[in-house]
Amino acid sequence: MRPMRPLRRTATAVAAASTMTLSLAACGALGVTGDSSEASPTKGNDITVGLLLPETANTRYDKFDYPIIRSKVQELTDKQGQVVYLNADADAKKQASQLQKMIDDQVDVILLDAVDAHAIADGVQKAKDAGIPVIAYDRLAEGPIDAYVSFDNELVGEVQGRTLLEAMGPDVDSSDKIVMMNGSPTDPNAKQFKAGALSELNGSVDVAKSYDTKDWKPENAQANMAQAIKSIGVNNIKGVYSANDGMAGGVIKALKAAGVTELPPITGQDAELDGVQRIVSGEQYMSVYKSYPQEAESAAEMAVAKVQGHDIQFDSLTQDQVDSPTDQDIRALLVPVVALTQDNIEETVVADGIYQLSEICTAKYKADCTSIGLK
Repeated sequence: MRPMRPLRRTATAVAAASTMTLSLAACGALGVTGDSSEASPTKGNDITVGLLLPETANTRYDKFDYPIIRSKVQELTDKQGQVVYLNADADAKKQASQLQKMIDDQVDVILLDAVDAHAIADGVQKAKDAGIPVIAYDRLAEGPIDAYVSFDNELVGEVQGRTLLEAMGPDVDSSDKIVMMNGSPTDPNAKQFKAGALSELNGSVDVAKSYDTKDWKPENAQANMAQAIKSIGVNNIKGVYSANDGMAGGVIKALKAAGVTELPPITGQDAELDGVQRIVSGEQYMSVYKSYPQEAESAAEMAVAKVQGHDIQFDSLTQDQVDSPTDQDIRALLVPVVALTQDNIEETVVADGIYQLSEICTAKYKADCTSIGLK
């Protein structure tokens, strides 16, 4: 099979899909299969969406994804639909049990963000056998999933790698040593982030140490970084590629413990509040902002459309295709991303309502906010 490589989706295409959905809803075209003579009965508004999220180390899942999905499902079903939410706490076996429980409870559709994309494949097959659609959310699960909604993960890595090189300055050299702190080896997204980053970094810098960090945990990243410092020498590290903000925090702790006062450029992802504040203070150079509202609301729309038989709407939302190790040409929606630095905090996470300036610019960061024009 071809390697798992999502096709790129442009912001224009996303906007076009949203416009199409609105126009279809307005003219009453939703809820049919083929022409009007082939229309079939569909599930009503009293639907149950099962939501399986992977872990709590990343604050986004409880703070953004779950409440946004729940709110959108309520909106789409005249407050009759419900979302049953379970979190696996980075335990693949626990998630398999949670998936089985949702199958046993006969939920109508499942949104699955897999802890281990390969290990969950049998559970996905069981759901299909039970007639329950499974939509992979944020991470591409193996098995017969019905659709996938996420971001262009290789593009995320490319943005991180390219921005790191820019931060290292115009004199960056192929002998300059960096450390790569990649995500969990069980997360297919982590492999794509890594591949995208390496497409920018290879040949431009020396990747002196590279780690696949178990469970994405900051404490594991901190331990890995301490090992890298010991091996490379703290003064020889010119930059750090960290795949997300939580691990960037662990990396920074390790560098500070080694006596570093002037930190090298460090990347991140997810625009967590702590990460944004570290960007404000200059401890972390960048994060990747991904529009969680757009991803989560689209997932809710896909789930409701799928179970209610709104095939035209479902098709309008899933105009991309991706491959997994087990299946090809999976219908997908890939949401755009943006590099978040000191220069665009107000135009991204603040403008989108992710954080208020008062949340970012607390007393500890007030002077830093003022110095970069955040008031």
